[in-house]
This record gives sequence, structure tokens and C-alpha cells, in this order.
Amino acid sequence: MLPAGRLIPTFAAVATIALGIAGATGAQVLDGPDPAQMEDAPDLGYRPVPHGLQIPDGMEMGAPSSVGWTSTNRLLVFNRGPNPLMEFEPDGTFVRAWGQGQYDRPHGMRIDGDGHIWTTDVNGDTVRKMNPEGDVLLTIDSDDTPLMNEPTDLAIGVGGEIFVLVGHGRGDPHVLKFDPEGSLLKSWGDAGTGPSEFDTPHSIVIDTEGMVYVADRQNRRIQIFDSEGNYIKEWAYKGLPCGLYIHSDGTMYMVSGFAGEILQLDENGMAVGANGQPGRGLGEFGEAHYMTMTPDGDVYVADTVRPELHKYVKQ
Repeated sequence: MLPAGRLIPTFAAVATIALGIAGATGAQVLDGPDPAQMEDAPDLGYRPVPHGLQIPDGMEMGAPSSVGWTSTNRLLVFNRGPNPLMEFEPDGTFVRAWGQGQYDRPHGMRIDGDGHIWTTDVNGDTVRKMNPEGDVLLTIDSDDTPLMNEPTDLAIGVGGEIFVLVGHGRGDPHVLKFDPEGSLLKSWGDAGTGPSEFDTPHSIVIDTEGMVYVADRQNRRIQIFDSEGNYIKEWAYKGLPCGLYIHSDGTMYMVSGFAGEILQLDENGMAVGANGQPGRGLGEFGEAHYMTMTPDGDVYVADTVRPELHKYVKQ
């Protein structure tokens, strides 16, 4: 979500949406498409459908912050309710929930190639690594490094290094690079609009060549670095790049915040396909925050503002 004090004037207040997903009263949703924030790209070829998750009676799912597909072929929803991690079978059957009382404000989540589950707690200044069963294997917090201030997202490098974004609006924005055991190796970045400067670094992915892509949200761009933090280039966008995702086939996708778009990007960062828009209808977004894709190509998008978990399937 936007850092404290930042507003977009085209927002309109909307009441909390129930139906199994609870959120903060006063959440705001755009009334409709905002062409000034939307990329001009052909239809991606997806359509929205109900998510179909079978949330047990008496169990609450909060605003979905992130979503991932596990090594055990299940959907994992990281959310801002009393059950931060909720796991489901592909058909929507509820499996389990955990993490109760362990998070101040869930934000980003990644599942690495070994099936480990990684989470960031943006208000708790904490990164956690868990095994597929949910047991915590590693914690990196502000006691380990004072730079761990408002972590938003993370990615695992080709050598197992841990890259963490910090600075969600109050904390100083940096990229932190840790070794696989959680010892800080280096950091780079500062507040600003120039190369290697950030205004709310919000999402990070690393490709098979070790290139680091950072969604520099309020600067409306993706910055690209090598694994040592050397600036290479950047890609500019109309909207606010929120969540980056690289599929197993190497294709990169981006969800664009309040523009409410799912974008497929080419090797030059150009949007070559798009679906979605702001609104209150099926598949319409308050804020497209983070996304994942199933092995069959279905897309799930966590929406912190509406709040809702969105599902898109191929036409």
C-alpha cells in the first residue's frame, strides 16, 4: 500500500468487503480505469473467475498481501488477518493456517527453488525463512542489522544470497545483500530519483543470469542491477510497479498497483500483454500488490486495498 501521507486524488472510499476476506474499514478503490496509469498493450488472454477458496467457518482471511505456489503444489496466501499464512489445495480445499501472532504487517512472500517459504514483515522489520512445513529456519531482523527497516520484498540469488528491499516510505530505501546464513554482505541505494536511488523499492526478482530487477514504485520504473549492485539500466512505466514475478519459462510479469493491471513484459521491459483494471467488479483491483502463476498458467493476484484475492484463467 501507499506510504503514510500519500494519496491519489481519484480514489473514493469504499466499505470493507466481507465474503470470507476481511480488511480495514475505509479501504479505497478507484472508480474505474485511469488511462494515465495504464500501459497500452494487447489483451493478455485471461479472464477473471471467483477464487474458489474454501475458507472454514469461523476462520478469517485478512487483506491478501502476497501469494505463492508451493513446492507441494498448493496455493499459499500471505494475509493481514489473524491467520497470516493460509494454505489451500489447487481445488480450493483448505489445508492449514499458521503464523498466528508472529507478524505485525505481512508484506512480501517468496518461495525459492528448494521449496523454502520466505516472508517480510514490513512493520516488524523482519525476514523469515521457513521450510515447506512452516518451521522457521532463519530470521533476519533489525537486531541483526539496523538497516532492516521496513522490508518489503526479497529474492534469492543464483548462489543462495538473500536480497532484501527495505524502506516502505519511512525507512531509508536500500537493497540489502546477505549471504545464505543471513550475514550482511553489502547494501546499495539511497532516497531519490536518479540511478541507484529509490522511492519505495517494492518488489525484487533475479533472473537465471543473476540480474537483479527492482520495482522502484513511486518512481514508476524498474531498475536493473548486476548481483554486486552496479546499475545497468531502467524501464519506465505509467503506473506504479508493485509486484514482479518471473515464471518458470523465464517470462517476466508485473502487477501495476492502482492501475490494476497484470502485465507481461518482454526482454526490454515493454508491456506485450495486459489484463485487468481498477474497480469493484470481478477481477477488478483496488491495488494489484503481488502475483503468482500456477504450473497450469492460472494467475492469482493479492489485492491489499479492495481487499481480495483475484484469480485469472486463460481464455
